[in-house]
Amino acid sequence: MLTLFHQPLCPHSRFVRLVLAEYGLATRLVEEKFWERREEFLMLNPAGTVPVLVEEGQPAVPGVSIVIEYLDETRGADAGDRRLFPTDAGERAEVRRLASWFNDKFHAEVSGPLVNERVFKRYMTREQGGGPPDTDSMRVARHNIRYHLAYIGWLVQTRDWLAGERLSYADLAAAAHISAVDYLGDVPWNDDEAARNWYARVKSRPSFRAILADTVAGLPPSKNYANLDF
Repeated sequence: MLTLFHQPLCPHSRFVRLVLAEYGLATRLVEEKFWERREEFLMLNPAGTVPVLVEEGQPAVPGVSIVIEYLDETRGADAGDRRLFPTDAGERAEVRRLASWFNDKFHAEVSGPLVNERVFKRYMTREQGGGPPDTDSMRVARHNIRYHLAYIGWLVQTRDWLAGERLSYADLAAAAHISAVDYLGDVPWNDDEAARNWYARVKSRPSFRAILADTVAGLPPSKNYANLDF
């Protein structure tokens, strides 16, 4: 049995959840308030961050990139045509590049600041980094998302999916981060029709159903968050 320590609106956690769902892996979800730095959780991941995947009989697997590599190494081959990682070395490099783009760059510039300021800080004490949201940080993040959407739009006008002709980890990474921002209503969908159509395709997959059912107490999702025809 797999156990995933996560936060519902954490984009990295969402990415792992999408991969688990695409591979049809039954997983026990444990919502972890990582800002509390719970001793038992720090024993699994001294860095104190989510996601962390635990499989019985194996060491804990912390961090989004390490979790994804672990899942591909242990389950990818069994997925056959549904494997989310290509066999060609050049194609694998492109998938890794784009997954890193969203897990690192997009997270630093857009999804990380917005989720932290609007969601996580609501539950943190001042000692933990809580307090009023930083409106300047949010403003910059809302500006930055526009060029990321344009980049997605450009990619899918030349390819069937972000990294090539098949759905891959790159699409799920991008969709995970965008879904967290979309929950908050901060995605300017009218800016790029190609990006919007790509997201609608990913959003319509069965693996997305649990993500779209997520809610945060006191913070309802945006109007069209769970709407497949948005």
